[in-house]
Amino acid sequence: MTYDTVVFDNDGVLVGRTRYDVLEAATEDSFEKFDVTDPDPGDVEEMTIGATPKTVGDVCSRYGISPHDFWPTRDRTLAEAQYEEMRAGRKTLYDDLHELQDLDVSMGIVSSNQQATVDFALEHFGVDDLFGTAYGREPTVESLDRRKPNSHYVDRALADLDADSALFVGDNESDVRAAENAGIDSAFIRRPHRRDWELNVWPTWEIEELADLHDIVDA
Repeated sequence: MTYDTVVFDNDGVLVGRTRYDVLEAATEDSFEKFDVTDPDPGDVEEMTIGATPKTVGDVCSRYGISPHDFWPTRDRTLAEAQYEEMRAGRKTLYDDLHELQDLDVSMGIVSSNQQATVDFALEHFGVDDLFGTAYGREPTVESLDRRKPNSHYVDRALADLDADSALFVGDNESDVRAAENAGIDSAFIRRPHRRDWELNVWPTWEIEELADLHDIVDA
């Protein structure tokens, strides 16, 4: 199989993941901006990771907050926390990103993180010229339903890149499922945080590092 396009997840694939405690603190800050100074820890957890339109609505109703006011604030606050992690050198590119420089394919990014966070990372690390397109979520409640495994943003990236034969590289099962939903192949990258991860999906390829893509794409 040969590919003319490779699309990457961002966090855990190209850049390191953000520590949970950083995201949790930013979520607590988001509540404070609506004068909720002691939110239930379970509500904080739900709004930190894995939120859905329903859970956002349910949590906001408990505090008398409009979800369409809260969620953009939450997204902006978490994005700003991640900017600081990158500026401080705690969230960095993986050392093997240079392997992509001579990969002879069109490349893009599809992340479930905020669009603003993806854009900041590309500019901050000076790698925006490597990628022909990059998608994250809009700061809306509705965007939560478009996250992977939904192929919404993957489909948009493939259209931007005029892909004929594409590969999606990710570190989550949702990445593999998003590739399946988009009708393309997938590569699961076993970064250190995924070395012993037992998959419940079947990616087309499993790789250890970005250098392995040369054996797949250049074959």
